[in-house]
Amino acid sequence: MTGKVLILAGTREARRVCAACTGLDVLASLAGVTERPFDLAVPTRHGGFGGDDGFRAALDGVTGVLDATHPFAAHMTARTVRICAEAGVPYLRLTRAPWPVTAGWHRHVDAAACARALPPKARVLLTTGPGSLPAFEGHGFRLFCRRIDPAPARKDVDWIIGTPPFTEDAERATLTANRITHLVTKNSGGDRAKLDAATALGLSVHIIDRPAPAGGEETHDIDHAIAFVSAHARQLADHRD
Repeated sequence: MTGKVLILAGTREARRVCAACTGLDVLASLAGVTERPFDLAVPTRHGGFGGDDGFRAALDGVTGVLDATHPFAAHMTARTVRICAEAGVPYLRLTRAPWPVTAGWHRHVDAAACARALPPKARVLLTTGPGSLPAFEGHGFRLFCRRIDPAPARKDVDWIIGTPPFTEDAERATLTANRITHLVTKNSGGDRAKLDAATALGLSVHIIDRPAPAGGEETHDIDHAIAFVSAHARQLADHRD
């Protein structure tokens, strides 16, 4: 059965899938985390669903869900897997392949464990998003936090505003200019310019592992994700030959 496919977006991979599915009946959804999101080239809703009941209501008439949210959007993914299973709606998770374990990198199960492993007075570049900041505050670190949108001043935190992708040369310049001693990032996979730049500079690299899988089918293959959407979404009338 084909109908409308819901694409939970917010990643580069989601944008690529949406761009390939403009002739299909799809609805993209953005959580509204950033003030100026990229245009997804398909109809797009913004904001949360209003809890479990709201998400169940949003699945009315939906014939498939592609979850292309960030690999660390654990709560959203767990809810989506559970409610899609309850409703019998086909589900697929699209994520980037994680970075392989690399000698010299320090791995941690979560942000709190990572913060405990850093030495006092470390100059830390956090590319984990501002949501991870509380775990690192109050330890005597000098924190440099990268984010997409500007934010109010925060004690002992320097905001570094920027939108990916970043080149290795740009990352090296950021690390050098701010005299960073420790790079902290989530194992989100994809571009590794910051990791290569930090390694080349001899900095301490700390990786936060992904949360445990929430269940449901998962792929790292964008073509497979596009095929899933194509199999469950009806063709729009104005795109038929």
